[in-house]
Amino acid sequence: MQRSAYPNPPPAHSPPLHHPVPQHVSTVPMMRSPPPPAPQQQQQQQHMNYGNPYQPQGGGGGEAVHPAFGGFMSDPTAQMGFQVGKSAVMAGQEYVESNFNRYVNVSALKHYFNVSNSYVLNKLFLVLFPWRHKPWSRQQRIAPNGQDGYFLPPREDINSPDMYIPVMAFVTYILLSTLLAGIRGAFHPELLGLTATTAFGIVIFEILGLKLGCYLLSISNESQLLDLVAYSGYKFVGIIVTLIVAELLNRGRGTGGWAGWTVFTYTFLANAFFLLRSLKYVLLPENSSDNARGAMHTVARGQRNRRTQFLFFYSYIVQFGFMWILSRQETGPVAAAA
Repeated sequence: MQRSAYPNPPPAHSPPLHHPVPQHVSTVPMMRSPPPPAPQQQQQQQHMNYGNPYQPQGGGGGEAVHPAFGGFMSDPTAQMGFQVGKSAVMAGQEYVESNFNRYVNVSALKHYFNVSNSYVLNKLFLVLFPWRHKPWSRQQRIAPNGQDGYFLPPREDINSPDMYIPVMAFVTYILLSTLLAGIRGAFHPELLGLTATTAFGIVIFEILGLKLGCYLLSISNESQLLDLVAYSGYKFVGIIVTLIVAELLNRGRGTGGWAGWTVFTYTFLANAFFLLRSLKYVLLPENSSDNARGAMHTVARGQRNRRTQFLFFYSYIVQFGFMWILSRQETGPVAAAA
C-alpha cells in the first residue's frame, strides 16, 4: 500500500532557524584543563605540609610567602628600607670603632690577651712563688726587615705582662668579697658597688701615680701605660689567696688574727718581689737589650739610683697599703657570736 503524495509541494527554500537568546548571565564556572603534574620533590613538600593552615600549598617556582604578608619581603620599598638600616648600622659601628681607637690602641690591646692555658697556670705559679724564677728579662723577636724588634706575646713568653689574669682576678675579687660577706652575715646591698668602686679607684690611683713617677724620672716606653695597667692587677691574685685561706683558717672571722696576717704577709712579699723584678726593664733600662726598638739608651748613675728608689717604694710601701685596704673584711653576726 502506498501513501499518497502531499497535496501541496514543499517550498523551494526552508525558513531560517531562530535560536533562543539567554536573558540572564550564566554563573556556571568555565572548565579548564588540569595543571601539569608537579615534580616529585614538590609533591613531597606538599605532603609534608599537608594539614598546616599556615604553610602555603602552592607550587610556585619562587619562595613562598604567606598571604598575610602580602609579599612584603619582595616589596622594593621594604628592600630599600633594609639597605638603609644596614648602612646606618655599619656607619655607627665604624664611628664607634674610630673614636675608640683614638683613645685605645686595639691592636696593641689584643697583644695582652694572647694567652694560653699553660701560660695562665705558669703565670699564676710565678706570681705566688717568684723566688727562684730566672731569667726575668722579656724575649724579643727581630722584625722581617732586620731592624725593628718587638716583644713576644704572653703565649710565648712567661715574663710578658698580660691583661687576662688581672681582669679575671679583679672580677673574682669583687664577687668573692661579697660572697664571703654573705656567708658571715655581713652582706648588704651596697657592698657589691662599694667593693667594686674601691678596687677600681685604687687601680686608677695607682696607675696615675706610676705615670707621674715615670714622667718625673723621664722614663719613656711605647707600651708603658698598658704594661703598668697589667702589672697593677696582679696584686688581686695574692689578695684572693689571702681571703680564701684566711677564711678557712679563721673559721669565718675575716682576715684578722695570726693566720690572716701570716698569709697576707707572704702574698704581699711575693707580689712585691714579682713587681720588683718584672718592672726593672720599664723603670731601669740600661742598654739596647731593654729597648724593644733596639736603640741605645743609657741612664746616668744618679738617675738610676732615683729610679731604683722609686721602684722599691712602689713595690713594697705602696703595694702594702693597697693590698691591706683591699684584703680587709668586715665581721658580721657570725663572727660576733663566735
